[in-house]
Amino acid sequence: MLLDFLQGPARQARALYILGDLFEAWIGDDAPLAPADEVANGLRTLASTGVQVYFVVGNRDFLLGSDYCRDAGMLLLEEPVHLEHEGRSLVLMHGDVLCTDDQDYQRFRARVRCPQWQQRMLARPAWLRRQLARLARFISKRRNRGKPEIIMDVNTQAVISTMRSLSTRTLIHGHTHRPAIHRMEVNQESVLRAVLGDWRGSLGSAIKIHGGRLSLLDLGHDHGDRLKITVRDQVNLN
Repeated sequence: MLLDFLQGPARQARALYILGDLFEAWIGDDAPLAPADEVANGLRTLASTGVQVYFVVGNRDFLLGSDYCRDAGMLLLEEPVHLEHEGRSLVLMHGDVLCTDDQDYQRFRARVRCPQWQQRMLARPAWLRRQLARLARFISKRRNRGKPEIIMDVNTQAVISTMRSLSTRTLIHGHTHRPAIHRMEVNQESVLRAVLGDWRGSLGSAIKIHGGRLSLLDLGHDHGDRLKITVRDQVNLN
């Protein structure tokens, strides 16, 4: 699905922003997962056509670094990413920092995003990092199984505070895997929060901004195994 997207619709864009969780897990650029080379080749080929490719780390691939980004022809960015589109401010981020009700996760996030912690982790042998990643994923699944869904979603006040502090009326993020365009009122002003879905198997999710319109897209395959794009929701930004 991802390679079909990179070889087709993505080539019509001026820029592609990947908002994290490109891989299920990433233990370091020196120990890439099996599909890493194929994905890097697809991204590098896209970049060679003139499309600018950017990447923001997610909660599953926060150890992905500049070496892999360079091999994939993409530029590593720190969130929040500020963009300007036809006079309107847009902010992009992975989105996990907005899930403030999940305090266990926020403590974990603060620890693993610490540069000193990452240096210590990357200094360990690759085999040990793989075992630790599997253990962390197992523990995460066990913990999340008993959590109410609302705790793992974004906190509304955190969203509002973030949009205020970043002076934006449009926030785009992923992480929660709950694709939607949320229309909100902040200080009597209309604002938007657009959420990407996940990519699993034959399904994908993307957001397209073109001609003053933001569209949330569902990607799949038709009966002829051709890439099919459906507009889930869209809104005018002007």
